[in-house]
Amino acid sequence: MLAALPLSAIPAEDEALRPAIRAFLAEHVPQIPPERRARSWMGFDAGFSRALGGQGWLGLTFPEEYGGAGRGPFARYVLVEELLAAGAPVSAHWIADRQSGPLILRFGTEAQRRFHLPRICRGESFFCIGMSEPDTGSDLASVSTRAVREAGGWRLNGAKIWTTNAHHSHYMIALVRSSGTAQDRHKGLSQFIIDLSLPGVRISPIRDLAGDAHFSEVVFEDVLLPEDALVGEEGAGWAQVNAELAFERSGPERVLSSAVLLDEWIGWLRAGAADAASTALLGRLLGHLAVLRAMSVAVTDRLVRGESPVVEAALVKDLGTEFEQAVPALLEDRLGADPAREPPAALLRALAYTSAMAPSYSLRGGTREILRGMIARGMGLR
Repeated sequence: MLAALPLSAIPAEDEALRPAIRAFLAEHVPQIPPERRARSWMGFDAGFSRALGGQGWLGLTFPEEYGGAGRGPFARYVLVEELLAAGAPVSAHWIADRQSGPLILRFGTEAQRRFHLPRICRGESFFCIGMSEPDTGSDLASVSTRAVREAGGWRLNGAKIWTTNAHHSHYMIALVRSSGTAQDRHKGLSQFIIDLSLPGVRISPIRDLAGDAHFSEVVFEDVLLPEDALVGEEGAGWAQVNAELAFERSGPERVLSSAVLLDEWIGWLRAGAADAASTALLGRLLGHLAVLRAMSVAVTDRLVRGESPVVEAALVKDLGTEFEQAVPALLEDRLGADPAREPPAALLRALAYTSAMAPSYSLRGGTREILRGMIARGMGLR
């Protein structure tokens, strides 16, 4: 059954990080226009990520022996919340810091930890995730990309698609089949760290409706991987992926994708554009946001306690993306209700971008349909 999510609070020592983070952001972010800040965790800026690494703010939860700060999940929560609320361009380091690094720390060999984690912490090594495949939709278990064991390593063939930042990344951690057939579903799946500079790797960026190229298709043709590319035990890939997705589905990024747009609108209201209808809508949105944040903090608290709140994380992600999609739609209606009052151009540009991207919010990290099936099972409804 789905466990209760008691209210939790961020510890004072982690809240104490906020002033320094805000001072850093005040120096680096104000010159970025709102429509670019609205991209935030899809905004790629390698220099910004290296600057964060220089502050010691990448790999906050990694042990100090691997270049991290040895802090808990709440320290990273505070950092991420501040970065996304400001619209900082965090995409370069995002996946390595949030998922790939913790995965390597938990399941990787000591040699993998010592090679990859310090580079992630310095903002020198960027990762992408190879899960989805062409023609499989959201059925993550129907993997056909295959790694065949050979003398001294593995031979990899297949393709991954919708791979965020593959064309900018140094490495991919990919879920592939190492034994059996697609009919075996969860059995026979393993994860590998793939050096994307290897011969036989072909990366083709995919341009989206907003004109960006965040995603790519990655094709592997007889790519030779070393023996130590395997993460953990062969055949343990499915369990690893499920542990990894708890990191992806429950953080502030599942609540704050429309934060820059909302902030720009609030700024306009404060400048004198507020009326009764706008004030009522603002109260409704902020109340909704407060509840979602409390849920997200509660899931983080369970992660701190060493639990694996997979279903609860799915619930936060589903409700959070519903809110993120509602923000641009509601603001479009509100602004359209008074066409004689022209909003600032920057607000309209942020609205145009967020509206174009909003449909993707319920796809990334697991589609709404898949997540609701997980939630229903967790509640004993199916």
